[in-house]
Amino acid sequence: MDPKALFQITYGLYVLTTRQQGKDNGLIINTVMQIAEQPNRLAVTISKRNHSCQMLRETGVFNVSTITTEADFALFQRFGMQSGRDADKFDGFDGIARTENGLYRLDTMTNAYLSGKVLSEMDLGTHYLFIAEVTDGQVLSGDAPCTYSYYQSHIKPKPAPKKKSWVCEICGYVHEGDELPEDFVCPVCKHGREVFVEA
Repeated sequence: MDPKALFQITYGLYVLTTRQQGKDNGLIINTVMQIAEQPNRLAVTISKRNHSCQMLRETGVFNVSTITTEADFALFQRFGMQSGRDADKFDGFDGIARTENGLYRLDTMTNAYLSGKVLSEMDLGTHYLFIAEVTDGQVLSGDAPCTYSYYQSHIKPKPAPKKKSWVCEICGYVHEGDELPEDFVCPVCKHGREVFVEA
């Protein structure tokens, strides 16, 4: 099987928030799905490694805020690149509001939120699948939702282009740069550019 085939499944991106014993937490997830209506039901999956997963298993209440294409990389750093075990993810973050269930939701870089109450859970190995009743929700803006593909191509910083390296065949000195100047002399063995090869 080519595992890259899985990359072609489309995903949205969301901030899921929880609260336990006075402590708020949130994380980035990409699996939220409406699975039934009348009554409305959501399916949400969270990695067992995430602190929010344990919090949700114990409290059974959450909000999900749909991230939009207006989101910046700092949002993903805050909610996706640090653990709530070690950091207060909401410290210094003003783009939030509390909903009727007492949890935070995004108030910026989002177009809607949904509140959920867990009805059941299933152990999937690396993740838990939560089936939840939708208890509240609101459209907040008309901004386009952010997909995982959009995040990869427009929000996530691109790696810096790698510089070329030139190695002296006499002494092994390495010079980094896109070009080796015509008059370049090895600072170690004093040979000219003719003894350098591109690494």
